[in-house]
Amino acid sequence: MDQFKGQPRLPKFAVPKRYDIRLKPDLISHRFAGSVAVNLDIVAATTFIVLNAAELSVTADSVSFTIGDSSTVFKPSRIELIEIDEILVLEFPQEIPVGQGLLTIEFEGILNDRMKGFYRSTYEYNGEKKTMAVTQFEPADARRCFPCWDEPACKATFKITLDVPSELVALSNMPVAEEITNGNLKTVSYEESPIMSTYLVAVVVGLFDYVEDHTLDGVKVRVYGQVGKANQGKFALDVAVKTLELYKEYFATPYSLPKLDMIAIPDFAAGAMENYGLVTYRETALLYDEQHSAAANKQRVATVVAHELAHQWFGNLVTMEWWTHLWLNEGFATWVSYLATDSLFPEWQIWSQFLHESTEGLRLDGLAESHPIEVDINHACEIDEIFDAISYRKGASVIRMLQSYLGAECFQRSLASYIKKYACSNAKTEDLWAALEEGSGEPVNKLMNSWTKQKGYPVVSVKVNEQKLEFDQSQFLSSGAQGEGQWIVPVTLCSGTYEVRKSFLLQTKSDAHDIKDFIGTANISGNYWIKLNVDQAGFYRVKYDEVLAAKLRYAVEKQLLSASDRFGVLDDAFALCMARRESLTSLINLMGSYREEVDYTVLSNLITITLKVERIAADAVPQLLDYFRQFFIGLLQHCAERLGWEPKPGESHLDAMLRGEILTALAVLGHDLTLEEGSKRFQAFLEDRNTPLLPPDTRKAAYVAVMQGASKSNSSSYESLLKVYRETDLSQEKTRILGSLSSSRDPGLILEALNFMLSSEVRSQDAVFGLAVNREGRDVAWAWLKENWEHLVKTYGSGFLITRFVSAVVSPFASFEKVKEVEEFFASHAMPSIARTLRQSLERVNINANWVESIRKEDSLSDAVRELAYRKY
Repeated sequence: MDQFKGQPRLPKFAVPKRYDIRLKPDLISHRFAGSVAVNLDIVAATTFIVLNAAELSVTADSVSFTIGDSSTVFKPSRIELIEIDEILVLEFPQEIPVGQGLLTIEFEGILNDRMKGFYRSTYEYNGEKKTMAVTQFEPADARRCFPCWDEPACKATFKITLDVPSELVALSNMPVAEEITNGNLKTVSYEESPIMSTYLVAVVVGLFDYVEDHTLDGVKVRVYGQVGKANQGKFALDVAVKTLELYKEYFATPYSLPKLDMIAIPDFAAGAMENYGLVTYRETALLYDEQHSAAANKQRVATVVAHELAHQWFGNLVTMEWWTHLWLNEGFATWVSYLATDSLFPEWQIWSQFLHESTEGLRLDGLAESHPIEVDINHACEIDEIFDAISYRKGASVIRMLQSYLGAECFQRSLASYIKKYACSNAKTEDLWAALEEGSGEPVNKLMNSWTKQKGYPVVSVKVNEQKLEFDQSQFLSSGAQGEGQWIVPVTLCSGTYEVRKSFLLQTKSDAHDIKDFIGTANISGNYWIKLNVDQAGFYRVKYDEVLAAKLRYAVEKQLLSASDRFGVLDDAFALCMARRESLTSLINLMGSYREEVDYTVLSNLITITLKVERIAADAVPQLLDYFRQFFIGLLQHCAERLGWEPKPGESHLDAMLRGEILTALAVLGHDLTLEEGSKRFQAFLEDRNTPLLPPDTRKAAYVAVMQGASKSNSSSYESLLKVYRETDLSQEKTRILGSLSSSRDPGLILEALNFMLSSEVRSQDAVFGLAVNREGRDVAWAWLKENWEHLVKTYGSGFLITRFVSAVVSPFASFEKVKEVEEFFASHAMPSIARTLRQSLERVNINANWVESIRKEDSLSDAVRELAYRKY
């Protein structure tokens, strides 16, 4: 059996066609029993059947194989569960011939507490602790529930039967076909599913309420939540019904199942999971409370629901062939979720907010330790680490770039053709390119291969040389190093009042064009400006020469650029500064040009950059830190005064979100008035949880404000915040508090908050929210991580959540000494599933350390920041 060890894929001599699965979970002992009967096509004579299984108990006498319609039954002479590869090898004494057969296996397993496979989640009902049983199979954990061919290409139909306590709700992918109650137990059988991959099979058993609606063509849609919370599902229900109808039109294909259930799970590792017909969510991503949820919570529910429902077509109906093509699922669903949300809520200006997705993709892909969109997966243990900003955000961004290049109508028409062609089967990236190439007549495959098969992206440098605009591309790396990549870049330019728009493909390292082709002869001598990457539709950075940069700074200050382009100018300048290709002096002078900014997305990014610069300045030039803070407070104060602490009648969704972000940032920067007002309003909130003085959008700002002054010796604010945490049953409120508890500046209290994250009062998936410590807490958090490493490994196993601990704690450091210290620790605590994340985190520390050294050498910085600090806004 050794010949099967270490293989990335299962051998192909047996092909599953249909599964008949029966499961009986025991919610008291936290175990389950089950049986599976798999109809197989034996396509090559064999004495072995090899399939996936993990953490299951299977004995040889519980396995049999029946040939075709005959009574010939084979029993295995030997079975072996190879745990390291998660495969079950069945060896038979005689050769199994080519043809049809039925493999039956009985098994037992554990309802684990690691939020993967078939697991348990806890909740309270009438003051009593209860357990529910839930599945989470993506990427490769169906094998923890039943033996199967656990690969996306091994599609089959599924007939599921559950034996469960009679008082509980039992859900699966399909509608109930039959339900028989026998005393305390009931047997629930479900209709047979259409053909699908194992990772999309789903089962949930527990106590739930629901709200219900129907689409125009009769699809029953329900949102389930814990008893008493179902009404919080009404917003998601409305979004789901409208989104299903929208996607039916966009993909020119109806939703393929008779029902859609969406359910909020108290313990859930990811944000949501697109199981066919039974989509599972964290409570924060599905439930919305009109009184206590913030505007940002509402937007998250809408975009997550739209993302998961996109998968019902793009992922479930048409499925990636292997995990190398994960980005096809996730990048596309991310992009199209914005399309749907924009259609439902145009006032949210969601496409401007999409720039946050692009920026997260650009920041990860600027690392030498990034990976291509299409990354070779050689073993199941490698899959978790590619559920990252490259697959989701870069993937979505290059799709947006391609749609912008081909045109919306052509893109949609070609996509509908792709869905029809590959419905109920599997596809690779090249299949999508072929459909788009056929529909557009453009060389899509050639264009996009440079974006999906190599890591990184270009920075396009542009300069004026006499009457020429000269363009040059090179790989952008946040380290400042020179990469070797080259891309086919769809360059777009605009000038003046956006009436002049040009585009061309930069297919070589450099190119030049007459400047009058872009701005017209009449404007050459005037105060013209040129902006590349119009509306930030392309996945690349832009570096301007000094002349063009100065003109753009003027255009920003005078609000001559669109919000998306103002965002792009700032974001590119920040990235170039971090890479030491522009000075910090230059960056903060540009930031000063945004003092009149009012757009939510631009200001949100300005806040992010402000807090990162403040942190790096504290390491590099602590003697100037007060001046930096004074400058940043002045930059944000105008907008904070306009918005105030309470909502105004008829204000926009975007202003509601901005208010919370600006006030939180001012609290972090130590703005006295914000700290005082936040503390005052927090006290009013403690006395009355429904006070209008602290609406949901500003609660985090108040929580951070009170924690700024809290310490071990004066911990009343900390204790009060814990009291609010313990009394609320709204998950969004709990995560708001967890994200604030560690924001004290006292190391002792930070340690207490971190220890609380690992207590039984905090659900395992939520502990990561408490890791965002300030600069004073970095060493505390690192010591805490080392001390608790074994506990974290035991709790989270090899799942992607443990990578969040590594990244959050390690990445904020900014010294070469810390790199060595971290490397030494993980030399003896290594795990394959965190290898890529650890390398990326250490690279970020090196980038920060080099940036610190560079800033210390800037002669003009002191005068610049002092002048900006004293400038009146």
